[in-house]
Amino acid sequence: MLRRKIEQTLEQWRQSPDKKPLVIKGCRQCGKTFSVMQFAKGHYKHVAYVNFMDMPGLAAAFEGDLQTDTIVMGLSAMLPGTRFVPGETCIVLDEIQECPRARTALKTLKIDGRFDVICTGSLLGVQGYGNNSSPVPVGYEEVVTMCPLDFEEFLWACGVGDDVIAHLKQCMDNIAEVPPAIHNAMRQRLLHYVLVGGMPEAVNTFIATHDLGAVLQVQRTIVSEYKDDMLKYAPRAEKAKIRECFESIPRQLSRENKKFQYSTIKKGGRASQYEGSLQWIEDAGIIVRCYNLSIPELPLDGNVVGDTFKVYMADTGLFVSMLEDGTQADILGGKLGAYKGAIFENLVADIFSKTGRRLYYYHKDSGLEVDFVTRLETGCTLVEVKAATGNVKSAKTILAHPEKYKVAGIVKFGDYNVGRTDPRMLTRPLYMAFLLH
Repeated sequence: MLRRKIEQTLEQWRQSPDKKPLVIKGCRQCGKTFSVMQFAKGHYKHVAYVNFMDMPGLAAAFEGDLQTDTIVMGLSAMLPGTRFVPGETCIVLDEIQECPRARTALKTLKIDGRFDVICTGSLLGVQGYGNNSSPVPVGYEEVVTMCPLDFEEFLWACGVGDDVIAHLKQCMDNIAEVPPAIHNAMRQRLLHYVLVGGMPEAVNTFIATHDLGAVLQVQRTIVSEYKDDMLKYAPRAEKAKIRECFESIPRQLSRENKKFQYSTIKKGGRASQYEGSLQWIEDAGIIVRCYNLSIPELPLDGNVVGDTFKVYMADTGLFVSMLEDGTQADILGGKLGAYKGAIFENLVADIFSKTGRRLYYYHKDSGLEVDFVTRLETGCTLVEVKAATGNVKSAKTILAHPEKYKVAGIVKFGDYNVGRTDPRMLTRPLYMAFLLH
């Protein structure tokens, strides 16, 4: 059984004195239903489970007036044996995007207050999905985004204890080398995470079998199902373009300049053709954007160049599964070529975004480029990702001009231990990226 951070979010929500219906959104198959049902069964005497995808007939309970008594009466008739006891029953509305009226009903369920309500949904809010005539109950729901397992959750699944993670953080904070045995074990865990990623089925398959071929089969099935969703749910005029955008991601990241280019999707492609298609994929939780900055300076969001960005897969394992056969062995054997930088940049993008960190980078036509720029306690910080050894010439150039750039320092992630090579440049092993708070 996987330990997930959403459990803490659910517990805090349950203890809130004026809780609203909770809507947990996220990409398909990231573990929303399992986590919610495990929590509900462990904290309530009764659980009323409604799955609008597997049991579409249950939407009939929301077709009449949306008063709580009417809804409960309808669900009671269609869910024999389910008890609705005020204060003791949790109503779980799974795949709520399939029944927009049920989401509208969250307002009356909140005002009534007799039952706690948790909803899960994939593809919530993507262009062309659902019945737009049913209003979203603004102000009467709490929305939380759930991701696939992040690297720390993956470590838990692999049996790495909190004491080890605390020791890593202590080494990072004190700029002390990680002991060799722990360092080498964590390097191996990181490579496993690059290959497996955080989709629960892929992680469970890896933990149970350590068969990377079986993991790859799971991942490619998920990718195939994502493509099916694009054909099933996207607006008719966008279906082909959304799929073309999605399938171009490995090509986008293989280039030295990883700025997303619409012409890479299709020769002659333009933003006017594909911008909405790319947004659909992002709204589905499949990709994350990393925006270029006009200058690496706080506030980062205020310096974004809106039409210049990179695109990464939200889950590193799914990204690797989209590459050719043999890539897994190449990663484990350190034999990567042009994709080495792409894979490890996507890894850091995965780790950062799953911890809630927004993604930015810095690129100038003069040749200056820094992989990521982020905010730390010390201020605006440059982050360089080196799959092996590598220079940080651009970052050092920026540090050398404090009159122009308001930057606190550099953190360089790579295949090495903790250290400091310069008063303002810290080196960190790649596996410590999740500790960068």
